[in-house]
Amino acid sequence: MFFEGFTLETREANGQRIRLRRAGHGPPLLLLHGNPQTHAMWHKVAPALARRFSVVAPDIRGYGFSAKPPVTPDSRHYAKREMAKDLVALMRDLGHERFRVVSHDRGARVAHRLTLDHPAAVDRLCTMDIIPTLAHFERTTMEFAMGYYHWFFLAQPHDRPERMILRDTEDWFDLHTAREPKDKGFFHPEARADYLAALREPGTVAAICEDYRAATAIDLEHDRASRAAGERISCPLLALWGSQGAIPRWYDAMAVWREYASGPLNGGAVNSGHYLAEEAPEEVLAALDRFL
Repeated sequence: MFFEGFTLETREANGQRIRLRRAGHGPPLLLLHGNPQTHAMWHKVAPALARRFSVVAPDIRGYGFSAKPPVTPDSRHYAKREMAKDLVALMRDLGHERFRVVSHDRGARVAHRLTLDHPAAVDRLCTMDIIPTLAHFERTTMEFAMGYYHWFFLAQPHDRPERMILRDTEDWFDLHTAREPKDKGFFHPEARADYLAALREPGTVAAICEDYRAATAIDLEHDRASRAAGERISCPLLALWGSQGAIPRWYDAMAVWREYASGPLNGGAVNSGHYLAEEAPEEVLAALDRFL
């Protein structure tokens, strides 16, 4: 069953429409997805987590069927600071002042900012297959630029990348998600259908581009200001990454995260590519069981 026992609903938080699934009882747990996906990426792990936690899995701002604020010259609506505010407001509206966070890809970048801006709200943080955005850019090499070329493509001025993607959205999705070779049948059919339906929603592709534009500008301003102020992740942090992906080829991920975290830090590789929760759900659940 796909998200058996979960309710699917839409709520307003921080003035934004947020689509989410939720289920379970116990300590609150927020799951944040990546690009170009929706909360549906958690379908293999969320039901198991809901046996012990009150799981909340939203579509983050700009993605899925959540709100898509307009494009602006400074991409301010897609600053990770603004996206994080949505999620703190959502969790508070659901009665959760303090919660655990498990996050992947772009959602992990939002979670990083959420933890810095709202440290009292986050009990524990797990990030999957990232190092901090600032660390990526400050360590940019030819290998990174070629491997993560989409960062630089999607951040080009509006509406150049949008027009190219919208000419054949499904083809772009398949190319983008094949960073380690995968056929079209890799994703669960209901998850894939949700990802593609969301990409075809008016405004989604522009919102994704704005997310990446913000990462090259306003997010870096906020990240540098946080570093100058000595702000680091103070809650326990679990950093996971795919052993077949780019992170272990390019970085000593734990050494990088030590620069950004002052609290307890654990982590390591999962036997997967980029999509940990869909490629190696049992291994991810085992790691989360120990951590959460």
